[in-house]
Amino acid sequence: MKRCYQGDSRRSFLVKSSAALAFYLTPSLLAKAVNVSTVMPQPIAKEKLKITINNKVLDLEIDPRTSLLNLLREQLGFTGTKKGCEMGQCGACIVHVDGKKTNSCISLALSNNNKSITTVEGLAKGEELHPMQKAFLKHDSFQCGYCTSGQIMSAIACVREGHTKSRSEIKDFMSGNICRCGAYQNIVDAITEVATSKQKI
Repeated sequence: MKRCYQGDSRRSFLVKSSAALAFYLTPSLLAKAVNVSTVMPQPIAKEKLKITINNKVLDLEIDPRTSLLNLLREQLGFTGTKKGCEMGQCGACIVHVDGKKTNSCISLALSNNNKSITTVEGLAKGEELHPMQKAFLKHDSFQCGYCTSGQIMSAIACVREGHTKSRSEIKDFMSGNICRCGAYQNIVDAITEVATSKQKI
């Protein structure tokens, strides 16, 4: 009976000592097995960007992963450009890059180095609204307003590029802009008026 107790005691001792040894060795073994510097996130070096926004030249240093949309909204305060699908599908984020409409959510800010950006904030001249903004107001071409800035930027591009020969052509050009409120007919009315007025936009 005494030997049994001694055997149990030896077994218990071996289990406890093995567990303790594993506990103390594990950190040092892990440190050798894993290079901690490769696991810890490394800071991303910022890169220089020279960009003109609404006729103002800016010299910036930004994270190279920054989208044009996030640069405009989150870093520079141009919140008129809206964040929608962030996949280039809804049109809420459209701005003009060197006069061409661009989905800013899928455009890296750095890819626009030395380029000129126009946002909806840059359309009016002081208190005088842009002709397309006036037309949108006149024809009640918005309801909730979330998509409106992107719609207006696309509408201006539609007229400038001459895609206004018919309502069907306008609708085709504007198909990349989604309006959840369904103000499509009013938007086409506004674009048609500006196109036929022959105003320089």
